[in-house]
Amino acid sequence: MSLSFSLRSSPTQPFPFPFPITSSSKSNRHFLLPHRTSTTSTCPSSPIRRRLLLKPNGTPLSLRCSSSMSLDNSTPTSQLQDSLLFSRAYWVSKSIIAWNVDVGDGSCFLFASKTAALSIVDDGVEGKDMQIKLEEDSCGLPEDVIRKFPHIQDYRAFKVPSTLDAKTLLKCQLAVATFNSDGKCINVTGLQLPGVLDDLFSYNGPLGALYSEDSVSLYLWAPTAQAVCACIYRDPVGGNPLEIVQLEEVNGVWSTKGPKRWEGCYYVYEVSVYHPSTLQIDKCHVNDPYARGLSSDGRRTFLVNLDSDTLKPEDWDDLANEKPDILSFSDISIYELHIRDFSAYDYTVHPEFRGGYLAFTLQDSSGVLHLKKLSNAGLTHVHLLPTFQFAGVDDEKENWKCVDTNMLDKLPPDSVQQQALITAIQDNDGYNWGYNPVLWGVPKGSYASNPNGPYRIIEFRKMIQALNRIGLRIVLDVVYNHVHGSGPFDENSVLDKIVPGYYLRKNTDGLIENSTCVNNTASEHVMVERLILDDLLHWVVHYKVDGFRFDLMGHIMKSTMVKAKDALHSLTKERDGIDGSSIYIYGEGWDFGEVAKNGRGVNASQFNLSGTQIGSFNDRIRDAMLGGSPFGHPLQQGFVTGLFLQPNGHDHGTEANAECMLAVAKDHIQVGMAANLRDFVLTNFEGKEVKGSEVLTYGGAPVAYALSPTETVNYVSAHDNETLFDIVSLKTPMEISVDKRCRINYLATSVIALSQGIPFFHSGDEMLRSKSLDRDSYNSGDWFNRLDFTYNSNNWGVGLPPKEKNEKNWPLIKPRLADPSFKPQKSHILAAVDNFLNLLRIRYSSPLFRLKTANAIQERVRFHNTGPSWIPGTIVMSIEDGFEGVPGLSQLDPIYSYIAVIVNASPTEVSFACPALRARTLKLHPIQVMSTDELVKSSTYEGSSGCFTVPPRTTSVFVEPR
Repeated sequence: MSLSFSLRSSPTQPFPFPFPITSSSKSNRHFLLPHRTSTTSTCPSSPIRRRLLLKPNGTPLSLRCSSSMSLDNSTPTSQLQDSLLFSRAYWVSKSIIAWNVDVGDGSCFLFASKTAALSIVDDGVEGKDMQIKLEEDSCGLPEDVIRKFPHIQDYRAFKVPSTLDAKTLLKCQLAVATFNSDGKCINVTGLQLPGVLDDLFSYNGPLGALYSEDSVSLYLWAPTAQAVCACIYRDPVGGNPLEIVQLEEVNGVWSTKGPKRWEGCYYVYEVSVYHPSTLQIDKCHVNDPYARGLSSDGRRTFLVNLDSDTLKPEDWDDLANEKPDILSFSDISIYELHIRDFSAYDYTVHPEFRGGYLAFTLQDSSGVLHLKKLSNAGLTHVHLLPTFQFAGVDDEKENWKCVDTNMLDKLPPDSVQQQALITAIQDNDGYNWGYNPVLWGVPKGSYASNPNGPYRIIEFRKMIQALNRIGLRIVLDVVYNHVHGSGPFDENSVLDKIVPGYYLRKNTDGLIENSTCVNNTASEHVMVERLILDDLLHWVVHYKVDGFRFDLMGHIMKSTMVKAKDALHSLTKERDGIDGSSIYIYGEGWDFGEVAKNGRGVNASQFNLSGTQIGSFNDRIRDAMLGGSPFGHPLQQGFVTGLFLQPNGHDHGTEANAECMLAVAKDHIQVGMAANLRDFVLTNFEGKEVKGSEVLTYGGAPVAYALSPTETVNYVSAHDNETLFDIVSLKTPMEISVDKRCRINYLATSVIALSQGIPFFHSGDEMLRSKSLDRDSYNSGDWFNRLDFTYNSNNWGVGLPPKEKNEKNWPLIKPRLADPSFKPQKSHILAAVDNFLNLLRIRYSSPLFRLKTANAIQERVRFHNTGPSWIPGTIVMSIEDGFEGVPGLSQLDPIYSYIAVIVNASPTEVSFACPALRARTLKLHPIQVMSTDELVKSSTYEGSSGCFTVPPRTTSVFVEPR
């Protein structure tokens, strides 16, 4: 958390100006405005309340969010003054300003004030140091500008004189105004500057702290700053600076060279800069955005050389050679895990290690033994929820509050008291998912044994090394789409204190976009993109991570993602100590908000990413399997939760409508099982041959979007929304037994495990994990997020889930939690773990489950039981292999020549005869034959008729040995 304060100030050093400066600042302009955002929003990571804006006289201002607001000749001066609070014009390049106004026979001027003294008076603009007449360009905006700023493509273009010293001007308060033919000001606004900053100040040299044998150098990109100095401290907190050093600027980059003794000290920048949210020059105390270490309170940057041998665990430099092999991205499987969840309640872990990095380094804890089981069964990657420096959890553990869990254990399973006690301290405990980015490049201090000094760095590296050594590669969850803080006052604000208005995406009024949650970032801006790429390379080179999951990836530009992939894949063991070709990246390709439909450029949405080899989450298979969507009615059923086959009383329309919904859901699932390939051809429920892209969602969008199997990440549950077991417990009829709910949990994971593409599992899916029906446990404490690797409890029935996100569903939740028959026993959990391990073993028993190309899937994968005469609730998939030396398909699997997977979601046994599957020597997979699941063992295949018989709620795998 960075310390900031704001005061009316002049630069600490003389400011070179090419024109005379006049003093026209009015005393009534010396006011502070809270930082402005474009919407009122709340999100899991950062509740944002509406902020009140004040006029200079202190009265509230009503925001009129209209980028093309036209002010007539009678517009009062006070309303024009209010317009300075907005930035509706865009300085898009050195030579062009774009503004959505019609000057007519009037005129347009650019105004600048070094001291931020601009104000509107009856006869124009006061406080200016310079005014420049702008002429409209009748040719409009150039194509390159429209490509970069498509949302303003219809704006008018105004020519900036070529003789203007724009670089100096950009350090001022700026405004443009139009005047009618009588010289009366009729329109005025501030400017958005990212376009011209990119044009004039794009930079690819050093940033952050650099270390040599005899010096430490600091570099900060801050082209709009009037002055920058670095305050050097000996200690992480308290005390006066050892030195205050003024940085020198060259073309927007401020730098200084200090002595080697700085290494191991702490520093903070003091940046004097005009901030459009306050309309004044602010002095901001701020961390380095390229920080690699922090103090315990997060307010000072730690000067640490990550290449120092003292920070490396034994054999760290050789870790690239110890990493588990990945021959192809199609071999990947992913297990999503939160660091605190992993060990906070693991009593086989030393108390000082619980909930932190070092818990992963123990070889015989319950959690590590569980991960070893998963790894031995074939799991390849662990995806860690945010591990960078985030807000919401104090890094100093002694400041945490907690609740007596012994008292919570004694409360009824449907009580309201647990959530009341947890939420009372939720902002002061040790728990948060972490989607509140403060600094992207520093490991979170609360997970370290000591948040000061180098401990977080060393312990993070030990965690990576330990997981690699048990056969698991590591994916980091990165949140580049937003930051937690903004403005000059917020202690969590970093980027917006250094180059205000640049890093964060603005709407056409100049207010920060909040569609991601809060403070959207703008990767379409050159130096934002560079910061993202540098950060990714930093985590790979310095921490040797193996992949990245991009939160709300659709809010990042496609070009940024492609550059990220190319940069990572260019890394080599010889030069960088890591094999970049093995790094897999994927994310949430949702298309919404201001970036939807390429509104800010071609974004990294599901459909735009096809052909890039970048993965995106397949929500289609999730929704078809479970029913509805996370935003629909919680009782809407899906393919595995009883739609048509075992109704729960929710209104799904007529019986015929429910049956049709089930058939449509099956098509969506089959497309997903074929890696959601847009050109995969299958027979739909109507009996027509269609491509995956011709199968449509209920909203009319294509189900399939991928061109390669590794572009699809199939899943049914993740950290967001209810756990798999919880959603099954909500959607299935109240009267069915817990045995059957556990079987549905297994059925759902089996579809994901045996599909083409990348399978993704939420930690605890394999243990029937419950969060007591909490749909959003981002801040629900350890209590609702518990994982028990001793398999004694799945955490069902630990109280009504927190009121904020769940109260409207309490009437549905309460009777389920109160019913003791809903709670699984240890035997259920053990069976679920065993079944999950067997699914992994089956997936990795044959390369046919992990086909590498779209062409291989189209040639080898077939779906049977299709068309209008299908047996409801049954999916039959076959995968064919070739034979060595025989024309046709090549041989991939030396053990099996043919595989059939039958998914029976119905509550009764089914028999399906398939002429295409007659006369084969199919047998139940030996892993299922040897399993502890007695039900799956009763599955049969009769060769003469091609008839399969499969028990209820079971996935059976049949193989043809060579």
